[in-house]
Amino acid sequence: MISRRNIRVKVMQTLYSIDSVSDNTHPAEAISILTKKIELTRRLFSYLVYFITEVARYAETDARKKASKHLPTAADLNISTKVAGNEHLWKILDDSSFKSVVAEEKLSAIVDIELLKKTYQQLVKTPEYEEYVEVQSRDKKNEKKILEIIFNNLMLPNDDFINHVEEYFINWDDDAEMMQALVLNYLGKPGVQSFHDILSKEKWDFARGLLTTVIEKADQSLELIKPKLKNWDADRIASLDMILLQMGVCEFLYFETIPTKVTINEYIDLAKAYSTPQSGQFVNGLLDNIHKELAAENKIEKISFRNSTL
Repeated sequence: MISRRNIRVKVMQTLYSIDSVSDNTHPAEAISILTKKIELTRRLFSYLVYFITEVARYAETDARKKASKHLPTAADLNISTKVAGNEHLWKILDDSSFKSVVAEEKLSAIVDIELLKKTYQQLVKTPEYEEYVEVQSRDKKNEKKILEIIFNNLMLPNDDFINHVEEYFINWDDDAEMMQALVLNYLGKPGVQSFHDILSKEKWDFARGLLTTVIEKADQSLELIKPKLKNWDADRIASLDMILLQMGVCEFLYFETIPTKVTINEYIDLAKAYSTPQSGQFVNGLLDNIHKELAAENKIEKISFRNSTL
């Protein structure tokens, strides 16, 4: 589920955490930190999907409560429960790995019932929901779309929901951008990917390799970076930028299946997204300069990457 960009973000966050507290962290300690960060990401992802399913399933709770009134109205007896039978929803609910993670993480204990109820009430007032329940048949596109609306339109923009998530997940600020992509990708193909395997073995090898390489090859990467800083104010260089530069240099030299153009573009994007307004230009200029120098000296060796799934 986690993309190579997501992995770079996790490695960057791990290196930044290490840089903030120590200059001599052993690679094994760094891997332990990275593992914990990925586990937090997995747990947050699982909860977001779980909350979506609970909002959809609340249609049955709402219908049951209104039908059990002392004097139910015709409207009370005619509440649509179509969304509770959503085919995409049931692919998730029938997934053994989803059932397992819900039980293991005790996700039901985290849910704020009033917030869940309000989110459902907001859903039924949307024109998209009204259109959805009016159609008797089930269309795959519409089944997916209504779950996406719960997430995109009702959960993410809701300050109450974000406050709720921040209370239980300290990694929300770090992972918010990643979560949007992860959840939407999963809703596109529910039930295909195990909730226990958010990171494949191949991608975990890449994550671990990138992290340990940046730590172990710090002296070599800094030897290439520092001479290029003469035109920049050293005091204004963000520590995150230096981390991104070291990661980029290590990919140039030690990750032979990753094209240099991909590396440069990825770290420019990360600098723009996570560092200062000037960081994109800074990282672009230095990585491009270092790349040209290494290429001229025939120090970059790349092999075919077409079959790589990283």
